[in-house]
Amino acid sequence: MRRRCAVLDDYQKVALTSADWSAVMADVDVTVFDTPFASAADAARALAPFDIVCAMRERTPFPPELIAALPNLKLLITTGMANSAIDVPAARARGVTVCGTGAVGTPTAGIVFGLILELTRRIGYENARMKAGAALQETIGDDIEGKTLGILGLGKLGTRVAAIARAFGLSVVAWSQNLTAETAAAAGATRVDRDALFAESDILTLHVRLSERTRGLVGAREIGLMKPSALLINTARGPIVDEAALVAALRDGRIAGAGLDVYDVEPLPVDHPFRSLANVVTTPHLGYVTRQNYARYFGDTVENIRAFLDGAPVRVLGG
Repeated sequence: MRRRCAVLDDYQKVALTSADWSAVMADVDVTVFDTPFASAADAARALAPFDIVCAMRERTPFPPELIAALPNLKLLITTGMANSAIDVPAARARGVTVCGTGAVGTPTAGIVFGLILELTRRIGYENARMKAGAALQETIGDDIEGKTLGILGLGKLGTRVAAIARAFGLSVVAWSQNLTAETAAAAGATRVDRDALFAESDILTLHVRLSERTRGLVGAREIGLMKPSALLINTARGPIVDEAALVAALRDGRIAGAGLDVYDVEPLPVDHPFRSLANVVTTPHLGYVTRQNYARYFGDTVENIRAFLDGAPVRVLGG
């Protein structure tokens, strides 16, 4: 029996060319969805016929209600080995196998420094002015060398960011709940306490996972500790920051700016204040979006499908 497979949220229309799907095409009919669903009800209607669903990170949520509305679903694949938008226990309770994929390197680190450089040197802004015919420079940039970068969450990605920061001549301080002074030092950072992280950082970048413990971790109080000249960079997850508190601080000039790749609601609504605030640089969740990463994501996706069809699933989550 041929299976039906849905590939979701392929915004750039590259899922089928990023890997070799020939290993499963004899057994699977693949349908690609390249735009987001308008609602959970629309997702349920569209995905009801499918046995296999391949999700791209957290772009489409799979709460228990949606999983229950998909009676044919047998295999749910997410790119990456963690996806907070999929209720894995609910899926497993309904007999759905959930699998993940590998990833390549730390591509989000590049976005972190892209956002920092755009906020401080306004490269993209001046490029747009030149393309529009401007003859003379408008920007007076701000050097980052000699400033202090604060890292909230010094794991794999935070450690990579710390290494790049040192190459830029930044001093690095860090805090997370279980971070020790020795671990921080090994990454080239100085451990400080939580309040000091906010108060001392010229640039604060967030690298913790979203969980009930970290949701709203950066709120009005924490933003209030920051310097008026400070910048906040969030490439982790939107709900780690109290969005309303951040908007208010940016509007009032209580911090100098923010570089954001993630949001409470994605795609970011067209009328959201982040799109119009002059001291905010926005990107549409580009952190993991590289050719190399997509090749790994979709290559592993094909392997996951083949293994499942052969009765020996791999990279199973929550097992």
